[in-house]
Amino acid sequence: MDTLSYKTISANKATVNKEWVVVDATDQHLGRLCSKVAKLLRGKYKPNFTPHVDCGDNVIIINADKVVLTGNKWNDRIYLRYTGYPGEQRENTPASLMKKGEDRLFRKVVKGMLPKNRLGAKLLGNLYVYAGTEHKHEAQQPKSIDINSLK
Repeated sequence: MDTLSYKTISANKATVNKEWVVVDATDQHLGRLCSKVAKLLRGKYKPNFTPHVDCGDNVIIINADKVVLTGNKWNDRIYLRYTGYPGEQRENTPASLMKKGEDRLFRKVVKGMLPKNRLGAKLLGNLYVYAGTEHKHEAQQPKSIDINSLK
């Protein structure tokens, strides 16, 4: 029996195979889409997933302005943040975040699904969000995937 075939392979920065992926957000539910995007960013769909290494893909979300929230969540859901000063608690709704920029809502939701440490901040930097179908990453030759085919 060859015992070397049973070694656990741990990925590192040199052995990671990062790809560029395009995800279309048209008529997708925000939370379900972002949970799959967070898994893509983390690298959980890859067989050589290592928890402490950035082994995920670079994700480009297009048509971010066509994402769906059910019910009246555009106006009823509230995201709270605190500035650090007394009485300075600010609240935002998904509709107000979309007015400021499509990437703000997606970054807020995906950030909550990533690790709360330096690795999570680095992974969030691999997310690119665009309102229309045009993006500036054609040179990386991203492949388009169907997000609904992922678990």
